[in-house]
Amino acid sequence: MKTRLIASIAVGAAVVLGTTGCNILAPQATTIDYSASDGVNVPADSGPLHVRNALIVANDDGTTGNFVAAIVNDTTEPLTLRLEVGEGSTAVRSSVNVPANRTLSLGDLADDVEPLRLDDIDAVPGSTVPVYFQSGDGQGALIQVPVLDGALEYLAPLAPSPEATFSIPATPSATPTPTPSATPAS
Repeated sequence: MKTRLIASIAVGAAVVLGTTGCNILAPQATTIDYSASDGVNVPADSGPLHVRNALIVANDDGTTGNFVAAIVNDTTEPLTLRLEVGEGSTAVRSSVNVPANRTLSLGDLADDVEPLRLDDIDAVPGSTVPVYFQSGDGQGALIQVPVLDGALEYLAPLAPSPEATFSIPATPSATPTPTPSATPAS
């Protein structure tokens, strides 16, 4: 009877170790940081601001885009996030001010927060573009940010709209036409 009990315990232990033993050698997937959405997360060495789900929604030719991201400032001071989209002399520079102890969600249209418009960029939808992020006294980080278009329903409101152009229509110059004048009778 005791051998049966010991054998049952041994078999039970073997089953438990066999089914859960993989966790001893393999890392848990839930502990690996990754970008869970369309955008990318910026590493902490970019500065004290945390940039989450960063992406650019661009027009079809990739010359204008809207930068969309959640920027978290968990410090007690207002901070500025500096961006450089592209590289070299053609890089487009911009910045975003983030109040202390706040999360600024660029492109959160429910809260009337517009995305950051970027003009004169080279970011064709379907590609990635190098973006340099820096805030506070951080060294900054160069990240490949995905570029999407407004084809998907939830991205359509974030697509850049063409800038309004104003022009004054040309009107033909009026030429004075002589009119007979009445002369007073004397």
